[in-house]
Amino acid sequence: MTLLGSKSLTLRLTLLFATVSGAVLLVLGVVVSHLVEQHFVELDKEQLNGKLKLVQHALAEIHSPAEVNALRERLDSALIGEHELIVCLRSANGLLLYGNDDADLLGRRPVGPTPDALQLVTGSDGRSFRLLSGRAVVGGPGGPQVIVEVATSLHHHQAFTASFQTALWITVGLAAFASGVLGWAAARSGLAPLRRISHDAAKITAERLDRRVPVHAIPAEMAEVAQAVNQMLERLQDSFRRLTEFSSDLAHELRTPVSNLLTQTQVILAKPRSGEEYRDVLASNAEEYERLSRTIADMLFLAKADNDLLVPERERVDLRAETEALAEFYGALAEEKSIALKVEGTAQAIGDRLMLRRAIGNLLSNACRHTPSGGRVTIELAGPKAGMACIIVRNTGETIPPEHLPHLFERFYRADTSRKRDAEGAGLGLAITRSIMRAHGGDTSVQSAEGVTVFELQLPA
Repeated sequence: MTLLGSKSLTLRLTLLFATVSGAVLLVLGVVVSHLVEQHFVELDKEQLNGKLKLVQHALAEIHSPAEVNALRERLDSALIGEHELIVCLRSANGLLLYGNDDADLLGRRPVGPTPDALQLVTGSDGRSFRLLSGRAVVGGPGGPQVIVEVATSLHHHQAFTASFQTALWITVGLAAFASGVLGWAAARSGLAPLRRISHDAAKITAERLDRRVPVHAIPAEMAEVAQAVNQMLERLQDSFRRLTEFSSDLAHELRTPVSNLLTQTQVILAKPRSGEEYRDVLASNAEEYERLSRTIADMLFLAKADNDLLVPERERVDLRAETEALAEFYGALAEEKSIALKVEGTAQAIGDRLMLRRAIGNLLSNACRHTPSGGRVTIELAGPKAGMACIIVRNTGETIPPEHLPHLFERFYRADTSRKRDAEGAGLGLAITRSIMRAHGGDTSVQSAEGVTVFELQLPA
């Protein structure tokens, strides 16, 4: 099995075809050979029975010594042309009374148990004979009994059987070889779609991940392989796209603070400065470093989420208590902008308390930043419904166009591309929120209409 495992599939199928066909033909040859042998046995039995009855009938019609002498001539005439047939007449004490040519090859034999019981004997010359023996009454009922032996040589049968078996095994070997060749051709033809799949897959590179293996032109059995390859390519393309976006976004987000740091440092070093000026530049640099640190931490968090490395703790979380604590934290910002902040309802969930707190905090921060003065932000807790707890953050403000809604949870996405991102966030909050929800087995959604935007979080209750 290990040897076959290293061979090509075509060779394995060829060997399988040859082995199966050879085994079937071998069994068929054994059966045919047995049937031929049985046929010869039946023919010999019928012939010997006929000769035995002929001799018994001839002996029963003897009524005088003259007829005894005529019996020898009668038997010789009846056996003319029967070169492989031996007929012997023996007395009860084994004395040979009559025998044609080669009768002495049989020697003395016991009488068979039944009139039609065949015996396979070997003559003194080494030849095999099939013998039938019986008793006959001379002159009819009450007359003396003699032993009648009728035998036929198996020389011609054995010669025919040997020739037949030789031809049969040669035919079996040729048929197995032909089956192997036909199996090879069938395997080559049947595996042609697999070679096409391999050829098409070889053309797919990192720059051409959008290509797919055609499924419609191959058999159903191969279609499953092609579909699996296409699904793998889709996963690779998605992973490659996310990796490319991650690298591009990271470079874009790091470029601005690094450029600011470099520019400020070069300016401050251009000429001597006072201690106060140096402190101002260092304070400004510290803010940029904090922004870099937050961006890097957020990107690492998302990278772990993309690779399914986030493993939330499993504990019962009181969403009402966590939400009220966050509302109190953001209350100062809401009060500064005259925003009404309200928490409604209660709910509990199973998950990581710190992660859930971060997800809700991201939504509250986003809502407070985009709600105009005099607006309102409402957090509604509901559940469980269908086994899920819901956190709904509703805020007033500008309606988000429908074409932007599906992209709001993507990293660094801005609905208003003309507006620079503020210093409070790097555009990763909503992406992190979605990653946290999915790590918990939940999801996120957003709707915006008539000046009200609604973010909804769902997670197992």
